[in-house]
Amino acid sequence: MLTETPILKMNTTEKTIETLFNRVEDYSKTSVELLKLNAIDKTADLVSTLLTQMILFVVGMAFILLSSIGVAFWLAVYFDSAAIGFFIVGGFYLGITLLFFTV
Repeated sequence: MLTETPILKMNTTEKTIETLFNRVEDYSKTSVELLKLNAIDKTADLVSTLLTQMILFVVGMAFILLSSIGVAFWLAVYFDSAAIGFFIVGGFYLGITLLFFTV
């Protein structure tokens, strides 16, 4: 009958503890790496959303500006006065602004 000697048992225990420490170390490194990757993912989502919103805002404002100028010139031709066309468009925007801020 073979029995384990205390030295052999100690070596096995040391190896088990060493393996456990290595696994804990690997787990902690993996957890930190996962946190970094999650932070990068959320930051990328935020930046892409903000960039898309900004591009849509700029394109929308350019459309409104150019359309307003076009309508103002069309009204200027209709009323035979450029000033009246631009004042009507300006009055329209003033009315919309007052509507939003008073309601």
